[in-house]
Amino acid sequence: MSVETAPDPTETDVESLGEALGEAITTLPEYEAFEEAQRAVETDEEVQTKIDEFERVRQEFMMARQTGTASQEDLQHLQETQQELHAMEPMADFLEAKGDLTARLESINRAISDPLAVDFGSEAGGCCHD
Repeated sequence: MSVETAPDPTETDVESLGEALGEAITTLPEYEAFEEAQRAVETDEEVQTKIDEFERVRQEFMMARQTGTASQEDLQHLQETQQELHAMEPMADFLEAKGDLTARLESINRAISDPLAVDFGSEAGGCCHD
């Protein structure tokens, strides 16, 4: 027979604060700009065509690399395709907005992590350090 205990009020408060923080982040200008730029990329047919081309070229390069047949020209072609994609205005705007949002989220992460003396954001995904 197990005995369930009521959640610690502090724990509940922390969960509520986390939810409130998530909601607040969605109202940040950086988040709103990111969402708008993402929609612009998703709805621009020319950008979507270039994304498809880049993904095809990237896959071809990865296959060639795995088989040991990738050349310097193949790498250069991949890089040129990526540069062409990134030079398209909607994609350039998206990448800038993504960078701005990432910087803001890193700042928020520092504000959360500093009092804890642990940077959970950089620890994500790893469990052990040698």
